[in-house]
Amino acid sequence: MHDHDRGLEYDLGVLRRRNVLRLFAGAGLAVVAGCAADDSASGGSSPSASTSTSSTPTAGTSTGTTSSVDVDEIPEETAGPYPGDGSNGPNVLTESGIVRKDITKSFGSASGVAEGVPLTVELVVLDAAKDTPLAGAAVYLWHCDAQGRYSLYDGEISGENYCRGVQAADESGKVTFTTIFPAAYQGRWPHIHFEVYASLSEATAAGKISATSQLALPAEACNAVYATSGYDGSARNMSQTSLENDNVFSDDGAVHQLATMSGGVEQGYTARLTVGV
Repeated sequence: MHDHDRGLEYDLGVLRRRNVLRLFAGAGLAVVAGCAADDSASGGSSPSASTSTSSTPTAGTSTGTTSSVDVDEIPEETAGPYPGDGSNGPNVLTESGIVRKDITKSFGSASGVAEGVPLTVELVVLDAAKDTPLAGAAVYLWHCDAQGRYSLYDGEISGENYCRGVQAADESGKVTFTTIFPAAYQGRWPHIHFEVYASLSEATAAGKISATSQLALPAEACNAVYATSGYDGSARNMSQTSLENDNVFSDDGAVHQLATMSGGVEQGYTARLTVGV
């Protein structure tokens, strides 16, 4: 069982304190923030392992590199207890090698590799006020592995740094990460964390964060992945929560955070989301 969570009210309080601590005390102070929810309803029925899936696009989603509708700001969320950005323990952002597309492997002195169903994550970062791409903005993205563990923190993988990386947005505002599909751990809907920075230099200095949020993964793809080997416990955990009772996504059912998904277990999935900042 993972003690990743202490409730949304606690998380939001920590988030506010976290920004103040960054400003006045530097990025080295430890902040503990939760990242979970109540046990409840099922996330849906399982499709066949090779079926391609997609979610319904919303104002917060995109199937390409530009937005066809007005974009709202991405909801501000907790970074959780395992950000690896220096606000709660380890700081991976200032290490050489963090800027990379493929985050399945650890870098530096670590050599671990995250195993699981392939997943490509495409985020398009836009200026929400102008609905224009934020070229040059940087995204730090991280998530748990197929066993629900976070590198840098959890037990035997505390010396690894896989499933974490930084990318700078291209002219269309897009960043792309190659990774593996994360697990569903107890108390949380399957998700991916990310922070947006104004620039690559700001990100790799663990500087000022422009936005902190989470991407929700669609139920159909999750159920297909969790029916495969290597994701022990994820199907059970998935059945005990929903977007409606998850303590991060429950405020609006992840309207602005639910990824558009394509692909399948055999060829891997691609998750896309437009991020208004």
